[in-house]
Amino acid sequence: MATVGKGVLFIVASPSGGGKTTLIRETMRRLAEHGRPAHFSISHTTRSPRSKETDGVHYHFVDRDRFEAMVNRGDFLEWAEYAGNLYGTSRAEVENRLDAGEDVFLDIEVQGASQVKTKIPEVVKIFVYPPSYEVLKNRLTERRQDSAEAIRRRLRWAVREFGMGGEFDYAIINDRLDEAVGALFGICVAEHHRTHRLNTSLDAIREAFRSALERDITQ
Repeated sequence: MATVGKGVLFIVASPSGGGKTTLIRETMRRLAEHGRPAHFSISHTTRSPRSKETDGVHYHFVDRDRFEAMVNRGDFLEWAEYAGNLYGTSRAEVENRLDAGEDVFLDIEVQGASQVKTKIPEVVKIFVYPPSYEVLKNRLTERRQDSAEAIRRRLRWAVREFGMGGEFDYAIINDRLDEAVGALFGICVAEHHRTHRLNTSLDAIREAFRSALERDITQ
């Protein structure tokens, strides 16, 4: 799958614990195997790092004053508040990667997806659903990162996110990881075959075809 023109921006959203981060990373590995460069955008957040998280790898951890200054400068492609913390996506990072021909994946909440759509209308939005309430609750519990009350709060918020998920372009049910990766990979491949993304190459083929036809006719 050769690189053609600009990269494609993909938003992958799901309730917390829905498995979207693993899904994105596994899909990126498969894309790399097919020669398609991709980048996982690292968000800024005012949330405190968890025990195994590293600044600049999992998130850019900043205080609220710095985050709000970035908002005022227009540095974010989108930003939102979730569970009392602020999250935002660097506009420069995303646009530079797309211009370099890389696909970019955003792991963001549904609140931010509509903001991105207003700035980059051609963004592709995918919502990842857990297969059931029990599966999502177990995933949140087993990762041992949140209190019981925080888990209940995330589960309540998931219901609201489901309502907004219907506005997305694609839906993936993340029951079996290999099947979900296959679905996301397929979406990425299909998006690169949309006619408007191939116009430059298609125009060249059409012109070469017309020229060849004219030569045949005049011979």
